[in-house]
Amino acid sequence: MPLIDLKVSFPECHTPASIKQETTYELRENDIFTTNGIPSCPRISQMRCTIQRQLQGQKLHLLGPISLHGIRQLTYRESLRDIQACLRGTRYKLYHMGIRGNVSRNTLANANKIRDWRIYSDFAQVLIRKARRLYANESFGVELDQTAYALDSTTIDLCLSLFPWALFRKRKGAVKMHTLLDLRGSIPTVVIITHGRIHDVTILDRLIIEAGAIYIMDRGYLDFARLYAIHQTSGFFVIRAKRNFNFRRLYSHAIDKSTGIQCDQTIVPQNFYAQKNYPEKLRRIRYLDVNTNKRLVFLTNNFTLPAKTIAELYRCRWQVELFFKWIKQHLRIKAFYGTSENAIKTQIWIAISIYVLVAIVKKELKLDHSLYTILQILSVTLFEKEPILQLLTNNDYMNPNPAPSNQLNLFE
Repeated sequence: MPLIDLKVSFPECHTPASIKQETTYELRENDIFTTNGIPSCPRISQMRCTIQRQLQGQKLHLLGPISLHGIRQLTYRESLRDIQACLRGTRYKLYHMGIRGNVSRNTLANANKIRDWRIYSDFAQVLIRKARRLYANESFGVELDQTAYALDSTTIDLCLSLFPWALFRKRKGAVKMHTLLDLRGSIPTVVIITHGRIHDVTILDRLIIEAGAIYIMDRGYLDFARLYAIHQTSGFFVIRAKRNFNFRRLYSHAIDKSTGIQCDQTIVPQNFYAQKNYPEKLRRIRYLDVNTNKRLVFLTNNFTLPAKTIAELYRCRWQVELFFKWIKQHLRIKAFYGTSENAIKTQIWIAISIYVLVAIVKKELKLDHSLYTILQILSVTLFEKEPILQLLTNNDYMNPNPAPSNQLNLFE
């Protein structure tokens, strides 16, 4: 596959071959352990982790799982049998990708069943940290010093007869992918995969609120007790108000109606339970979108930003919807290779890893191509040993020191 230097791109994962000692750390509340075992060979296709798993007193080493699952996403294979045929047809190019022997369908199916999805989740977090550092100064349309996040979820439909554990409705199965998206670079920072019946608002209980950050949400997340928890941790929120929201106006602030802002008010909730759960003041902003002639009402605990900036921040929330649309259209998270919950989460986390990896390549190589274009180029050059910069910039590579030839020149 195209060449890239992992020592520069992923220093936190790189371990020289001469270092034999492995650093192990525990993942959450289970017996999954990960080590920094990515090989020093500078190829994306050899990017893999040495995984140690504590299983009934025995340590199981899993080599190259990231490479194999990445092939599934990049080559758009429809089934495990397609993957088997693809890999066996290119078996002479697999050694440099970390695959040492023939890959069978049964081996892939068994891996989906027994390899814990947290392995791939942990690897994705390494990529996410790298991508967020690269896009830290990226503009998203609103000039802000704080970090802005968009929180939303998307539903992935499943067949209930094949996925009986993913009960959503009476005759329908589904899983939800709850995503907290960093608007700088559209990088998913938190992804929580649940059954379809889990309500979106309960995800707020599982988030670690960053002080000073702004969380932008739709009105499905309107819960005053949880919003007050964000306020108490020095976080800010911007959320749409429901139509039946009762309030009492305390102050009205000066506005410029030419910007679309119709009112900027300081209020307190009027409903008994809302006032009990959120005893502080709120800011209410009503905005008229001239393009759609639609009135939107926002609630926020931020009293310093201009009202127009609050409205623009909510407009940027659409980036998380575009992220869901992109990943569903261009990566494989709608048709799955296994029916277990572990297989579903594994495939989704690998898709997220591929998305973030392509974003890292785009930023580090300073490419003007879209993520879609880069993904398509990688899909047809996956097994080629060509420099990635040459493939993505259409620059012809010339060897500065060609090997001398013993053949005589005919025209001398």
